[in-house]
Amino acid sequence: MKHPLSLALAIALAGAGLSPALAQQSANDREPAMSASAEALKGNPFAVESTLPLQYPHFDRIKDEHFAPAFDAGMAEQLAEVRAIADNPEAPTFENTILALETNGETLGRAMRVFFNLVGTDTNDTRKKLQADYSAKFAAHRDAIALDPKLFARIKTLYDGRAGLGLDAEGVRLVEEYYKDLVRAGAALDEGQKARLKEINSELATLGTTFSQNVLAEVNDSAVVVDTAAELEGLSPEQIQTAANAAKARGHEGKYVITLLNTTGQPPLSQLANRELRERIHKASVVRGARGNQWDNTALVARVLELRAERAKMLGFDTYADYVLDGETAKTTTAVNAMLGQLAPAAVANARAEAAKLQAMIDAEQKAKGEPTFQLEPWDWAYYTEKVRKAEYDFDESQLKPYLEMKSVLENGVFFAATQLYGITFKPRTDLPKYHEDTWVYEVSNADGSQLAFFIFDPYARDSKRGGAWMNSYVSQSELEGTKPVVANHQNIPKPEAGKPTLLTWDEVTTMFHEFGHALHGMFSDVKYPYFSGTSVPRDFVEFPSQVNEMWADWPSILANYAKHHETGEPMPQALLDKVVATAKFNQGFATTEYLGAAMLDQYLHQLPADRLPKAGDILDTEAAALKAAGLDFAAVPPRYRTTYFSHIMGGYAAGYYAYIWSEVLDANTVAWIEENGGLTRANGDRFRATLLSQGGSKDALQLFKDFSGKDPDIRPLLVKRGLDGAVSDGAPPAEAAPQD
Repeated sequence: MKHPLSLALAIALAGAGLSPALAQQSANDREPAMSASAEALKGNPFAVESTLPLQYPHFDRIKDEHFAPAFDAGMAEQLAEVRAIADNPEAPTFENTILALETNGETLGRAMRVFFNLVGTDTNDTRKKLQADYSAKFAAHRDAIALDPKLFARIKTLYDGRAGLGLDAEGVRLVEEYYKDLVRAGAALDEGQKARLKEINSELATLGTTFSQNVLAEVNDSAVVVDTAAELEGLSPEQIQTAANAAKARGHEGKYVITLLNTTGQPPLSQLANRELRERIHKASVVRGARGNQWDNTALVARVLELRAERAKMLGFDTYADYVLDGETAKTTTAVNAMLGQLAPAAVANARAEAAKLQAMIDAEQKAKGEPTFQLEPWDWAYYTEKVRKAEYDFDESQLKPYLEMKSVLENGVFFAATQLYGITFKPRTDLPKYHEDTWVYEVSNADGSQLAFFIFDPYARDSKRGGAWMNSYVSQSELEGTKPVVANHQNIPKPEAGKPTLLTWDEVTTMFHEFGHALHGMFSDVKYPYFSGTSVPRDFVEFPSQVNEMWADWPSILANYAKHHETGEPMPQALLDKVVATAKFNQGFATTEYLGAAMLDQYLHQLPADRLPKAGDILDTEAAALKAAGLDFAAVPPRYRTTYFSHIMGGYAAGYYAYIWSEVLDANTVAWIEENGGLTRANGDRFRATLLSQGGSKDALQLFKDFSGKDPDIRPLLVKRGLDGAVSDGAPPAEAAPQD
């Protein structure tokens, strides 16, 4: 069974490398090229389909030296296949053009999926160099396919005559999406414009790789060295030992190291009593990418914005944001600005009210100690939030951790909820190879016992792993190819010393449920064509199913099943369970404001016309102007990401970070529907699976929501969920405030 890198994926991904000579390869050269490719791939595990179940990758056989030959041979193979399609003397048909494109590029697809997943999860110097060496080649290969005039002419012919092709709705949609993708990629441009577009794409690919490598390098380099254990007051003994181990590994024997995550806020700030150390950690975090060192990203960001604006203009859009949103469910910058602008005032008002409580706590504590008070700063927020939480709810979040052991959360929480909802079951597979020792593999089965998928869980942070949490796919489902999913979830949970349990924060628990929502979207896929498989939906829709899955984290029967003391096995006391639920809206002003700060910064930068784009030295000033323009210039709550380490907008979420809150409108509506219709039941799970999770991108995204819920989305459930009920009047919300068809 095959799992190709289809044309659609070649366009959507960073592609595969291709030399100008190969781009001009004639039909007469195809057979020698294919022979040369076969020769180059002898003994290479990417040369043939994996023999493991469900085409699970042979991680035990794959070595770094296998990637470059597979890329080079795979490029040649795929280009030869595409040229054969484009040069076919027969009239274009759905079978000889669209389906042929859906099933090409096997070698390249196998190599790329493993490589880019490993670059994110466990990179090294060799992989970094390969990524840098091939980034421009990948863009060139994508362009060689997407900008081929003969290929575009065939697809346009099918698009223009799609009503008469005798296709079902999914087939018609596939033709339409291929055509739209090629137009958005520049296929309708003249030759001069295409040449310039190729230059832009090549440079953007190189800059994107450099940015991601800079961010990873500097997040490691910015770790804060602490001289004494006394300065770590507030951390648990296990956390202090982890900091000592990190220091030893970095050559600071006898000291302690606080490593950073790629967000503005850092988890230890909620525990550390030492205000000076909190300040050091915060300032080390926010200066990343703008320190004037070898990892400074200011010039890079300025150049990326310039190139994106030029490309958008070439493709007929006023700004890069207009270009991006045209392909999403939001459609327009007006719609996105309306939603974000509607939420911002209420979010900041709530955050300021929260800040007043924190300041009162600071004043009271300082007065009790007979010391002068001080003004609340960003590095104080998390620490005093926990104090206020304890005072208002008699609840300290650290009380939860003994009941949140990682394996129990996964197997007795995340998996248990999925079993209750969908009837699926999970079995550990210790016989399959791993790319890293700190990964777990499970076989997933349907309620009738049939095999559904493999699921890889990769929980721990490490220097070789990018920040954040995400889901990826090694094999995607396709009826056409007969493939079933192999998907993975990744987090960045600090790994305790050997023999100690991994105890989670509540945020890490909800993240685990969230990412598994993405995994379910991939595993439940039941579509015909690879193009539509799994999470292949608009970016501002893809977070919706994962956000829905978060609802089960504090669902009473689920929480009671996994929240048990890691030493005694005693269930979390009911009073503590009640406090978890009661505090759901606590600190939501902060959470919403820091998110909106990043989302509106992203929109501001990408909605600027070309003549107003910032230069390298103006990036931070422009960031400040963006926050002020949005009414989010509240110093105590900086944006979740600052521009110079905002990896989302240098990658797949450029002009799209709004997608999380946009999807959350759908999420809040869906949660309300499920609660109103019986909650945790197989009937609700089966409905969600059948109408939405299984459909991938085979239907319009908003139609999938309506198929499930039976109505249009409404913004109010989101406002209630986040405690922002005052954000709209009693009348109906503006049309632009909810996702549009």
